[in-house]
Amino acid sequence: MARHKVEICGVNTANLKVLDNNSMIELFKKYSQGDKFAKEELINGNLKLVLSILKKYNNRCDNMDDLFQVGCIGLIKAIDNFDLKFDVKFSTYAVPMILGEVKRYLRDNNSVRIARSIKDIAYRALTVKEKLIHELNREPTIKEIAKELDLTEYEVSNAIDSMKDTVSIFEPIYNDGGDTIYLADQIEDKNSKMKQVEERIALNEAIEKLKDKEKYIIIERYIMGKTQMELADEIGISQAQISRLEKNALNNIKNRVI
Repeated sequence: MARHKVEICGVNTANLKVLDNNSMIELFKKYSQGDKFAKEELINGNLKLVLSILKKYNNRCDNMDDLFQVGCIGLIKAIDNFDLKFDVKFSTYAVPMILGEVKRYLRDNNSVRIARSIKDIAYRALTVKEKLIHELNREPTIKEIAKELDLTEYEVSNAIDSMKDTVSIFEPIYNDGGDTIYLADQIEDKNSKMKQVEERIALNEAIEKLKDKEKYIIIERYIMGKTQMELADEIGISQAQISRLEKNALNNIKNRVI
């Protein structure tokens, strides 16, 4: 039976190939060694993953070509950040990144416009929520958020809900011929391996963005185990200066990671 031809961005979806796990591993090894053709093969071999995620958005986007390109951006980000050491299937790692790009695009180009005032309340509420999580070491209630904003609980709850999409946690997201990936599989688990991977990536990126001296101090203090006095003698500045640089570096890391 001939496969139905559907073209998105000039791509005939009937002819898309799917890479098996062994081929994927070999291509990632080549890409890590600088092989640009391996990256192209990884992209082409995972386009069906992007399409499978886009299926449920058929009725929410007028231009599927645009949405497909957005999904491909998420796929490329996943390929660039994936490491075989993560010990997870690439599809499991990539689905949240692709979904994130698609949802951001749909949110920013939503034909059902949410009033600017409601959006403002939602963004302020989320900002306050993050602040309270760090202060209280727990998830704040709507009442506590509303109190901080001097608004009613209904105003805060309505604003936050307006920015959400309702979806079943048992909705299938992807099936690569093996086990089906459900939305529930992507829900954050504080003890999960994926969360540890994401935190490690964010931490490494945050450290790389530090100034050279701050980066050196953090590495020597928290990896090599040196004291502030040892670093002060080594660098030729006071222990108080080391302390200030270390504190500033930790604050910068915290702001970028959290």
